[in-house]
Amino acid sequence: MKTCVKCGETKPLDAFYRMAGMRDGYRNDCKACNLAAKAQRHRENPGPARERVRAWQLANPDKVRAKQAEYRATGRKRVADRRSYLKRKYGITLEQYDELLAAQGGVCGICGAAPRDDISLHVDHDHGTGERRGLLCFRCNNALGDFADDSERLYAAVEYLADHDPEQRALAVIARERVRLLLAS
Repeated sequence: MKTCVKCGETKPLDAFYRMAGMRDGYRNDCKACNLAAKAQRHRENPGPARERVRAWQLANPDKVRAKQAEYRATGRKRVADRRSYLKRKYGITLEQYDELLAAQGGVCGICGAAPRDDISLHVDHDHGTGERRGLLCFRCNNALGDFADDSERLYAAVEYLADHDPEQRALAVIARERVRLLLAS
């Protein structure tokens, strides 16, 4: 047992780092206090650590490439990129995205198509206010963008299709209802 000089707690020896120059062979501060002090030094001045890492990367390019390839192969890079994108672009976490997806039943908010994979639905948002509206497939998201989120243009397109194909009349009624639902949400 040994008492840490920083926190004052008495702990077993395995809670201390070994240090050859010390009388008992262990540092005077426990591992927790040592790591906390190290983290504080890094927060105050991260430059030396970054320089040390950069120097190692330049000296070991093959190891860096291998580690990056392993990171991509495990799929962790894809998840990290997705997390970063959602946070940067829409201010949401991956968990919030998953909640939106579950609330929509795992399908596009307009056409009801299931996503091809876990990230193929786009976060639909009002470009004026930035408010999120839901998740849409690529085609529906682009269609709304092409119509500039203008409901009158969407209605006109539905009427155009219905006028030029009588069989489309029933679909026009369904489309009108979906446009109303989209505008209501």
